[in-house]
Amino acid sequence: MLGKLRGAFASLPAMADAAVRLRDLETENRRLRSAVEELSILNEVASAVSSASSFDAVVDLIVQKCMKHLLVEQAAVLLLDEKDNTAGALHTMVRRVQSESKNIPYRLGDQLVGWMLKHQAPLLINDLKGDGRFYTQTDQQHPVRSLMCSPLRSKGRMIGVLSVFNKRDAEGFTESDQRLLTIIASQSAQVIENARLYEEEKALQLVQQELQLAHTIQERLLPQEAPAVPGYEIAGSSVPAQNVGGDYFDFIRWGQDRLAICLGDVSGKGIPAAVLMASVQATIRGQTLMEAPAAVCVSRSNELLYRSTDAGRFVTLFYSVLDLTSHRLHYSNAGHNPPILLSGGSDPQLLTAGGPVLGVLPAFDYEEAHLDLQPGDLLVTYSDGFTEAMDLTMEQFGEERFLETLQATRHEPVKTMVDSMFAAVAKHCGKAPQSDDMTIVMVRRTA
Repeated sequence: MLGKLRGAFASLPAMADAAVRLRDLETENRRLRSAVEELSILNEVASAVSSASSFDAVVDLIVQKCMKHLLVEQAAVLLLDEKDNTAGALHTMVRRVQSESKNIPYRLGDQLVGWMLKHQAPLLINDLKGDGRFYTQTDQQHPVRSLMCSPLRSKGRMIGVLSVFNKRDAEGFTESDQRLLTIIASQSAQVIENARLYEEEKALQLVQQELQLAHTIQERLLPQEAPAVPGYEIAGSSVPAQNVGGDYFDFIRWGQDRLAICLGDVSGKGIPAAVLMASVQATIRGQTLMEAPAAVCVSRSNELLYRSTDAGRFVTLFYSVLDLTSHRLHYSNAGHNPPILLSGGSDPQLLTAGGPVLGVLPAFDYEEAHLDLQPGDLLVTYSDGFTEAMDLTMEQFGEERFLETLQATRHEPVKTMVDSMFAAVAKHCGKAPQSDDMTIVMVRRTA
């Protein structure tokens, strides 16, 4: 009997060791099961996200999987506005709420957002009200009790935050939950960024297509070719600095023996200027077809534009009517850079009579002047995009070079002169990008 007791006591250490090994084995098994479960969840998230076809679908799936596997009431993805690094820089892109819950959408307060922007690290809070780091005014009916946040980082920079609210478990969030959310955020960030960049690229392509369409429409609004008028050479061309521009020129036949010739420059650039340019064109054509004198046409156009344009938008315009029988040109200049008349051996004459730019004053009686064109006389109307074109040293082409180019090509056909002027400006500017449209119209009496 004594021997049996001695044997039993002798085996106790071995039994204790076996019990410890068993507990260790069970712990390891639980750890392995947890790891397998995490891998399964991550694989499910990765598979779902990789099958998504759009930015919204990608983000929605990530939020959906977080709610499913972390057992929370709400989840949200907030992305960082790169142009704003204040506390309000995070904007909710997708938010999901537990389907049976009637809770209002939860949000990160400014202090929590500020903490995430500053620390860019995972955050776990199981008692938000009692957390001394943050002052929160929680909704008593639908309070945020607990939350986890993990930064979304792509290529070394924070692009947003993945957040979950209110664990549906009395024990609250665990370190395992935090690790899982952190891994999901880490693996999702680049996918989200790629999806966002793809959406931005598609949006940019759409804008470019619309700009190209606007360019085509604007080209069709401008004269496709100069009118063929006995006794005259006429040429005109316009090159916008962007896809669309604010310069405008036109040739409008008026009866059998008169031709309206005009050139305008709308303030601003791009689509807004192009829209106003189309309005100016419609206004001028409408007034011309009413056969109003040059100054009356300009005055009426000014009144109409003043009523229909925003403050700060204006148009410079040179408007003229050429009598093809008497060769007299009636004109009115509304704040446009003065056209140049080259006549025989005389000094260049600048046509300045008129008044202020269109669209600024509610009513103005514009002045009208006239001149008689002689054989060989050349009238050059242009926008300031030529004279203000700059090279890489910021030196302008200038009025002197403009006039020198005219004089050097004066005896060429006007179409050739127009091409030579564009070529001279291009040579001066080199590779320097231009910010203003260039438009020019030349009229020469040949007989």
